[in-house]
Amino acid sequence: MAAPTTVAAPAAPTPGAHARPGRWIDRWDPEDPVFWRDGGRRVARRNLVLSIFAEFLGFCVWAVWSIVVPQLPGAGFALTTDQMFWLIALPSLVGATLRIPYTLAVPVVGGRNWTMVSASLLLIPAIAMTVVVQRPETSFGVLLAVAALAGFGGGNFASSMANISFFFPEKEKGAALGWNAAGGNVGTAAVQLAVPLVIATGAGVALERAGLMFIPFIVLAVVLAWRFMDNLSAAKADPRQFGVAVREPHTWVISFLYIGTFGSFIGFSGAFPTLLAGQFPEVGLSLAFMGALVGSVTRPLGGILADRLGGAVVSIVCYAVMMAGAIGAITALGNHQFVLFFSSFMLLFVATGVGNGSVYRMIPAAFRVVGERRGRTDAAGLAATAKAAAGCIGIAGAIGAFGGFLIPRGFAVSSTLTGSLVAALWLYVGVYAVMAVVTWAVYARRGTEMAEARV
Repeated sequence: MAAPTTVAAPAAPTPGAHARPGRWIDRWDPEDPVFWRDGGRRVARRNLVLSIFAEFLGFCVWAVWSIVVPQLPGAGFALTTDQMFWLIALPSLVGATLRIPYTLAVPVVGGRNWTMVSASLLLIPAIAMTVVVQRPETSFGVLLAVAALAGFGGGNFASSMANISFFFPEKEKGAALGWNAAGGNVGTAAVQLAVPLVIATGAGVALERAGLMFIPFIVLAVVLAWRFMDNLSAAKADPRQFGVAVREPHTWVISFLYIGTFGSFIGFSGAFPTLLAGQFPEVGLSLAFMGALVGSVTRPLGGILADRLGGAVVSIVCYAVMMAGAIGAITALGNHQFVLFFSSFMLLFVATGVGNGSVYRMIPAAFRVVGERRGRTDAAGLAATAKAAAGCIGIAGAIGAFGGFLIPRGFAVSSTLTGSLVAALWLYVGVYAVMAVVTWAVYARRGTEMAEARV
C-alpha cells in the first residue's frame, strides 16, 4: 500500500516580494513581528529614504522663489514690493490647495507610482523658471503664473506622508513620519543656502541656474522611485475619514492653531530673504537660510516636549515666544538693528518649529478624549477615532499651509499702506495672542477633560 502523500503548506510570501508587474506588493503586514524582521523593515526603510529625497526636492522647488525674488531687481526686473510678495506667496497658496488631492492620489495609483508622477511634475516649474528669469521684459502676469507652478512642490509633502504611513507599524510610524517631515522641511533651508552660491557669476548673477540646478536631481528621484520604490495593495485610504473629521469641531480649532505654527514657518521662511534684502541690504542674503533651517530642525523637539508636558501647554508657550519674537523685530526695525532683527526672527523660527510638533501631537490626543466621551472604547470605536484623527491631520496640514500665503501678503499690504512692516508684525502679535487664548480655553483650562488628559 502506497504511503500517503504529504502536501506542504504554501510558504508565506517574502516581505517585499512583488506579486505582479509595476512593483506591487500584495501582502504587507508590518504589525507581524516575523514579517517585519524578515524583510519588512528593510523594504519600508528603503521606501522612506527615497520618499524623503523626493519630498526634499518638492520643498526646494516650493521655496525657490523665496530666494530668487529678492534678486530679480538686480537682474533687470522692475517689480513693486507688492508684486514681489505676490510671487513669494502664491506658491504656498497653490501648494496648500493641492495637499488633500495629493493625499488621496496615493491609494488610487500607488505610492511608488505617485512619487514618480509628483516628482516628474517638478520639472515643469524648474524649466519654466529657467526660461522666464532670463527675460526681464516678462510681464508680471507670466511671472505670477510660473511662480504658481512651484506649488506642485507643496503638494508632495502630503502624498509622501500618506504613502510612508502605510509602510510602518504603529510603534514606529511616528518616528518614520517625523524623519519624513523633517527631511522635507530642510529643503526650504537648503534651497535658500544653495541658490545664492549657484547663481553667483563674478559681479553678477545667473538666475537661470536656480531652475537648472534641480533638473538632474528631479530626474534622479524619478529613476530611483521607478527602480526601487514599491506600491502597496493594502494602502487603502478611506475618503470618509475626511467627512468625519470635517464634522468634528476640533478639526477646525486645531487647523486654526496650525496656521499659527506651520503657516508661520512657511510664511516667514518665504518672506525672510526679501525682508533681509529690503531692510538690511548691506547684509545680503548669506544668512537667509538660517530661519528655515532652525524651524525645520526644532520640529521634532516639539513632539518630544509635548509627549512629556502636553501639546497644549507647549503650544501656548510657543505662541508667547512668537509674540516676543515679533515684538523684538518691531523694536529692531525702529532702531535699524540687524542683530536684534535677526535674533528675533530666529526666536520666531524656533517657536514655529516646536509649535509644529506640539500642535500635531494634540490631534490624536484630542480625538481620543472625544472618542472616550462618546463611549467609543471598543476595537471598532478606537479604529473610527483613529480614522477621524487621520482626516484631521490631512485637513489641518492643508489649512495650516495657507499661512504661507497670508504672512507674505500681510507684509505686502502693510508696506503698501504704511510704508513699513510694523503694522503686519503687530497684527501677527495679536493673532498669536488669540491663538494662545483659544488653546488654553479649549485644551488647557484647568478642570476640563482635555486638560486632565494633557492633550
